[in-house]
Amino acid sequence: MKKGVRIRRDPDMLDEYDFSKGVRGKYAKRYAEGTNIVVLSPDVAAAFPNSESVNEALRVLIKVARHRVKKVPA
Repeated sequence: MKKGVRIRRDPDMLDEYDFSKGVRGKYAKRYAEGTNIVVLSPDVAAAFPNSESVNEALRVLIKVARHRVKKVPA
């Protein structure tokens, strides 16, 4: 850290937290490559108790959509 640089203290950060040896962005690339986060609107999230129920609903929707596409005359 440069001399004379003033650090603004976050009131939520306790003195016990020591990030002096932390590395910024250490896992950023890995996170970006292997993550697919989707944020649900509150009204949609309220309909599902957990992520597995969301996944199951989407799987059913995919099956229905594929089934309907196959039945449409070309």
